[in-house]
Amino acid sequence: MTLFLANARLIDPAAQTETRGNLLVEDGLIREVGLTEVPEGAGVIDCGGMCLAPGIVDWGVKIGEPGERHKESFRSASLAAAAGGVTTIIARPDTLPAIDAPESLEFVTRRAGEAQVNIRHMAALTKGRAGREMTEIGFLMDAGAIAFTDVDHVATDAKVLSRAFTYARACGALVVGHPQEPGLSHGAAVTSGKFAALRGLPGVSPMAERMGLERDLALVEMTGVRYHADQVTAAAALPALERAKAAGLDVTAGVSVHHLTLNEFDVGDYRTFFKLTPPLRAEQDRLAVIAAVASGLVDVICSMHTPADEESKRLPFEEAAAGAVGLETLLPAALQLVHAGHLSLPQLFRALSLNPARRLGLPQGRLEAGAPADLVLFDPDAPFVLDRFALHSKSKNTPFDGARMQGKVLATIVAGVQVYNNNNK
Repeated sequence: MTLFLANARLIDPAAQTETRGNLLVEDGLIREVGLTEVPEGAGVIDCGGMCLAPGIVDWGVKIGEPGERHKESFRSASLAAAAGGVTTIIARPDTLPAIDAPESLEFVTRRAGEAQVNIRHMAALTKGRAGREMTEIGFLMDAGAIAFTDVDHVATDAKVLSRAFTYARACGALVVGHPQEPGLSHGAAVTSGKFAALRGLPGVSPMAERMGLERDLALVEMTGVRYHADQVTAAAALPALERAKAAGLDVTAGVSVHHLTLNEFDVGDYRTFFKLTPPLRAEQDRLAVIAAVASGLVDVICSMHTPADEESKRLPFEEAAAGAVGLETLLPAALQLVHAGHLSLPQLFRALSLNPARRLGLPQGRLEAGAPADLVLFDPDAPFVLDRFALHSKSKNTPFDGARMQGKVLATIVAGVQVYNNNNK
């Protein structure tokens, strides 16, 4: 199938450019960018001067299969992703049971076959994510694992972790860590400080993130493993990341869009939709991490999509489940950074699409000839009020419920096929 996308505002994160032009898609690939004539027999989509960018590669999405299908299924996650301009989901292994063996990885890979978008899977670094015995990293890579992580279960035994890092290094595997000192952060619900004390909530210092990151980076230096920190949210952790990169360690870092657009005060009247892991930080931390994304020190912006049912959220703040859905809100929330002047659109899509694809060795995330035709067409200025019950996710736990937002996805294309079309554009 040949598709001609005309009159688009082309956002190229690799060239860091924003130009007016056309794009030709053929056989699931971008065939040419900037051509002026419509090829014979091509289907034409008039983009109307709206933005056309590489589809989002969302790194760190929880899907509830197996074990928690009532929270999110592959089908509902796929629908939410398509509606949010996410063309590739990088799924987490924190399922029930965890994805820690080739058999369980093969099961979810088969289940993901019904999805409209690309889904790639990370596997657990240790069995049961318990931090005691490493998984069969080589066999899991053969079965299709794209990276290895215990998500928010931080190993306390550095010897186990060093052995896992060494084995991963020998296999050429990418390890994804969750920078957090587990003892300090255990039982915490918010970031410590005056606000936490006034609310009577148990807090954790941002230094716990720095301590966890420093430990992981020391192990990276010792073993030479490829490493990605899933969420760097505190200003105190940024110097350690900067030193590691300057020293030539193979290290990257990400941050969730919630930590870039919300702060500790949003917890306000104990609203559990704002309970996240790690907890929301102070405003100065938020601004520091935004600056780190702009400079390229923090490489990736993700949704850290974590569905939770109503029963697990309608509890006292300390007892409520942590996490928020974000597949559909990732783009409009991230566009707040563009509207506020913190990032340009090419900078934003460098963090949303190009960098995660590059780090994971995927061909997506590019707006160039030969790249997969995974694209998102969006209006960055279209205003709307978010209604959580209109989301495609099975779970509706979003902190943006009722928020005034800007930026609507008009169409999502995966391998040259339109998988979402907003008829209300």
